[in-house]
Amino acid sequence: MKKVTGIGGIFFKCKDPKQMKDWYQKHLGLNTNDYGATFEWYEGDDNTKKGSTTWSPFGETTKYFEPSTKEFMINYRVENLEALVEELKKEGVTILDNIESYDYGKFVHILDAEGNKVELWEPAGE
Repeated sequence: MKKVTGIGGIFFKCKDPKQMKDWYQKHLGLNTNDYGATFEWYEGDDNTKKGSTTWSPFGETTKYFEPSTKEFMINYRVENLEALVEELKKEGVTILDNIESYDYGKFVHILDAEGNKVELWEPAGE
């Protein structure tokens, strides 16, 4: 039997889908259309290197998603996190914390147009 090999999509409720698609297009560069956005990628230019997407359940009392009151948080892979954070600051996007570095990459958290916490991740070696 074939097992799950990745995440095929992330779907979430919001008050104004058009506003959200516009916000993500403007601030994070998603190539949006009427239905959302589609991601197709390999790790860098070498199509033999595997990228990764993590699916991770959290306990129902986690505070990790705060200040958002939603029951989800999305992590997006990005390139050049430092430059992106500087651009987002200029655009008035709420940056919740400082960039943190780990062996597997750099992270920072922002709020989107409806106050959902979003995690941005620059994988190590990108």
